Amino acid sequence: MRKVIDHIFKRISGGCLKWHATCLVIGLTLLWLTPSQVHAEEEKQDIDVYEIVFGHIEDAYEWHITDIGSARISIPLPVILHDENGWHCFLSSRLENGATYEGFRIASEGDYKGKIITTNKNGEEVLPVDLSITKNVVALMINSAILVIIMLSCASWYKKRTVCEAVPKGGVGAIEALTVMIYDDVIKSGIGENYKRFAPYLLTVFFFILVNNLMGLIPFFPGGANVTGNIAVTMVLAVCTFLFTNICGTRAYWKDIFWPEVPTWLKVPVPIMPFIEFFGIFTKPFALMIRLFANIMAGHAAILSLVSIIFITVKAGAVINGSMTVVAVLFGIFMNALEVLVAFIQAYIFTMLSSVFIGLAQVKPETNK
Repeated sequence: MRKVIDHIFKRISGGCLKWHATCLVIGLTLLWLTPSQVHAEEEKQDIDVYEIVFGHIEDAYEWHITDIGSARISIPLPVILHDENGWHCFLSSRLENGATYEGFRIASEGDYKGKIITTNKNGEEVLPVDLSITKNVVALMINSAILVIIMLSCASWYKKRTVCEAVPKGGVGAIEALTVMIYDDVIKSGIGENYKRFAPYLLTVFFFILVNNLMGLIPFFPGGANVTGNIAVTMVLAVCTFLFTNICGTRAYWKDIFWPEVPTWLKVPVPIMPFIEFFGIFTKPFALMIRLFANIMAGHAAILSLVSIIFITVKAGAVINGSMTVVAVLFGIFMNALEVLVAFIQAYIFTMLSSVFIGLAQVKPETNK
């Protein structure tokens, strides 16, 4: 594993200066992308840090790019709804600024805040069936397309060459190094002799999470979406691991759950250990879901909170605001660089734990010697 990691860093070590310059650009871009209405309203009211942070983290019916003066630049997305009157399809621009269209509007407060609501025949506000293509859905499609293009490009490179002709360099070499590392050090060692049947799924999960994490760190379109910081996405990934683990589990695995090798009084008349083992089936994927969701969301929130310090200290005077601006930019660059590492670590940990859980379900019955 160490040789593989060294190989990866050799691929990118030549671009250290470019990396530092990139971090600086990212930090300045973060400032540029902070909602400009903050500047327009900073003298009228206090800054709502909660709205700034969670407005970027949460999903939305449009893809907000930036604000130039009073002009809001955003990409409207398709809204697909179903209520008692049938299906409705229109662009999210119809619902801007609290507007109502065909009886639908985006709730600005209450339990349904940020969601599209309508009024039924009894005059009650209800949620329609919502199949809208939101910001995270579009980002998911874009990131998946990027991943497919990367992998097909690598496959095309290998298809045109034999093993002895050339050594992969650049991006192809980095992808090969990552693939070998995950395949040998994570999948093979975590699952055991049946690792080949699960390798396609686990490699797909690793690169899917990695690409989505890295794209989420790019503060401009088509990046910046909080895909893996959305609990619905991490839940689907955890459910996939749950299904692979338990559907492909051996008889010995299920026997260890319902009749583990513990003293009989822990199994009958009160099935204490079987209940604990059965409960553990669900806690494992739950831990996977929460770990990935919490770490990615916290990273985005930390960076946006640091940027918000600049605007919070505007009223404190030029000296304090100027010094805090420098601090916020430097810490923002540091946090963004740290998030690049976290993006890889979280993809690695999710894949490693998934392989371990699947490997535990591949246990074979003990043979009496």
